[in-house]
Amino acid sequence: MKRDGHIHTPYCPHGTTDPLRSYVEKAIKTGFTDVTFTEHAPLPSSFTDPTPLKDSGMTAAQLRPYLDEVKRIKEEYKDRIRIRVGLEVDFIAGYEDRTTAFLNEFGPELDDAILSVHFLQANDKIFCADYSADVFMELAHETGSVEAAYQLYYKAVEASIAANLGPYKPKRIGHPTLIHKFQYAHGEKIDDNEAIIAVLKKIKSAGLELDVNSAGLAKPDCREPYPPFHFIEQARRLGIPLVFGSDAHSVSGLHQRYEQFYTDGRDTI
Repeated sequence: MKRDGHIHTPYCPHGTTDPLRSYVEKAIKTGFTDVTFTEHAPLPSSFTDPTPLKDSGMTAAQLRPYLDEVKRIKEEYKDRIRIRVGLEVDFIAGYEDRTTAFLNEFGPELDDAILSVHFLQANDKIFCADYSADVFMELAHETGSVEAAYQLYYKAVEASIAANLGPYKPKRIGHPTLIHKFQYAHGEKIDDNEAIIAVLKKIKSAGLELDVNSAGLAKPDCREPYPPFHFIEQARRLGIPLVFGSDAHSVSGLHQRYEQFYTDGRDTI
């Protein structure tokens, strides 16, 4: 089975307008048998998106059209490929009740979902940690160091794993080392091995899946998947269910670098 469990859509406000049908046709052509569309869920209405264009997630008005269109495509292609209706849901500390309420309302309509951390709070300021190298460095300055910013991220991921978000909590933890996205921009060598292993052990203990996310390989300041290959191997040894995700925001990015997880001696999934 070839599966891609992390795919964005034309409903992504910071993505492309490539139609859903084009993603599906490419998946079929390249031999994939199982895909999940995981568009960024709307952020809580009381949360202020810190990005300049306020475009980190769908608007509330887009959610119903998104769900309905994926369901239509799922039905249309049901004899050719398995399509799962999904969302990528943000874990934001302090907004657990609102996230739970959202999941209780829309979770019954989902086949699959990812729980991810993008936003961090430091000294009463909110940062989208993966927005840009400049924003990351602002975060590092606010926390006191690059290492402190890393640790803040891992603590947030651990909190997402432990959070009680109700019966429809996503079963997969998204890109748990996303904080590495700008590692070649800041240039510091951070020893975060213990923190990553601690995250993996908590994922295992919670019975959750791991998003094996290839997007970082295409980022010039990252050059590795989230998490890096050797941690994917550790996750596999721990018995954590692994789900490849290209995190594609365009048809051209769909299934990006998939072959690197199955060749060069890295049969990681």
